[in-house]
Amino acid sequence: MSTSKSDNGLRSAMTSEGGGTDPDPLVSPPLEVGGNKSFLLVSAVMLGKSQFPVVADKTLLKEALEEMSRLNLGIACLVDNRGTLTGIITDGDIRRKLLKTQKPFSAFFVDDAIDHAIRTPTIVAGTQTLGSAVALMGQKQIWDLPVVAANGKLEGLLHLHPAIEALLGGVSRE
Repeated sequence: MSTSKSDNGLRSAMTSEGGGTDPDPLVSPPLEVGGNKSFLLVSAVMLGKSQFPVVADKTLLKEALEEMSRLNLGIACLVDNRGTLTGIITDGDIRRKLLKTQKPFSAFFVDDAIDHAIRTPTIVAGTQTLGSAVALMGQKQIWDLPVVAANGKLEGLLHLHPAIEALLGGVSRE
C-alpha cells in the first residue's frame, strides 16, 4: 500500500521526532480549564470548512487571495476534487514569493494557487489535544493549522485566537 504525502505529513505532525524519548504530542497532561481538569480536543475548537478559505487547488491565485480577503484570514487551504488537502497558501508566503521572484503581479494572479502553495504543511488531527496543537503552533511560529483526517481529507482549521480563548476558559472580547 502506498502512502501519500498527506499521510506522511499527518504521521510526522502527530509523532515525536526525537526517536523514542520525547513524550507523545497526542498525550498531553490535563489542562486547567474553568477550574476543571479536562482534555480539550482540536475538533472542539476548530473552524468549520465554511468559516475559512477552502479552494480547489487549480483555482487562480487571484481568486484564492480574494477568498482570503473575503473571510479575513491570512491562509487558504487548497483541496483536490476529493476534499484532500493538497497545500496551503498564506499572506506571508505570497509576500516572500513576490519579493524573491521578479514577476509582474498580473502574471502571479493567473497562476494556479497550487503553484505557490506549501505542499506539505504542518497539520493536526481533530483528535489531538488542543494544548499539544497550540504548543506545535508556538514551536513552528504559525497562527493556523489545517485539521486533517487520517485519510488526508480536510476537516477544519485551528486558528490560534479561538484556541487560546478555549484554553483560558472563554476570554471576553470586550
